Amino acid sequence: MFDSGVGGLTVLHECLVSLPEEDFVYLGDTAWFPYGTKDPEALRERIRSIAETLLGGRAKLLVIACNTATAIGADVAKEVAGAHRVEVVPVVEPQAEIAAAITDSGRVGVLATPNTVESGSYRRALEGQGRALEVTEVEAPDLAPFIQDGSPFDEGVLEMARAYCAPLESAEVDTLILGCTHYPLVAPMLQRILGRDVRLVSGGHAVAAAVQRTLVVQGLAREPDGEGDYRFLCTGDIASFRELGTRFLQMPLGEVERVEIPAS
Repeated sequence: MFDSGVGGLTVLHECLVSLPEEDFVYLGDTAWFPYGTKDPEALRERIRSIAETLLGGRAKLLVIACNTATAIGADVAKEVAGAHRVEVVPVVEPQAEIAAAITDSGRVGVLATPNTVESGSYRRALEGQGRALEVTEVEAPDLAPFIQDGSPFDEGVLEMARAYCAPLESAEVDTLILGCTHYPLVAPMLQRILGRDVRLVSGGHAVAAAVQRTLVVQGLAREPDGEGDYRFLCTGDIASFRELGTRFLQMPLGEVERVEIPAS
């Protein structure tokens, strides 16, 4: 499993709860954070190198726990994984499937990074759900960097969130896709602004369910006979990754190994 930073740990948390018997290796590419404003072509090559690094460790499944990486480079990751005969579980399609299923009005919002919105990945995924949906996408360039920084929430952050939510309120969405794995940490704030009747769809639950289905279909699921292991790799500072990561994972991180991602 990989992400641009610690946000994907919200996905890992749900996977550890849903599939406690499985082993997980999580790579946080903190040296390249944030992905949301990176050059798309450079990012695609980075994703290729990360996929090669993780699949070289004999993984049986590759999870892209990053919305921007899914939007920009899921095809690249699948190309690498195909050479290793490994399936890929991205984060966009499972969220779109849930959002389309639970919206009553058909008005769905997407809050995401600029690269994710500009890719059109959520719009395409929602259009493929077989029902008429009115999709409102909002770019939130400053939200993930703020959350990753670990700064305390203050009135400035609340005003930022209100500004991002304004177009969603105007569109009267009844379902909002949190299109970045960092956003669950500000979900209570978003819920307060939008109201309790707006359903929030995070990546964690959706991806954990998709991982479970994929492992079962592929005949790769472990028997529920105890707890598996989980370990961490990061490309940036280990201390800051551990400090922030514990807050995102809501569990002890243990050992964190710093790795270099070779150029592809």
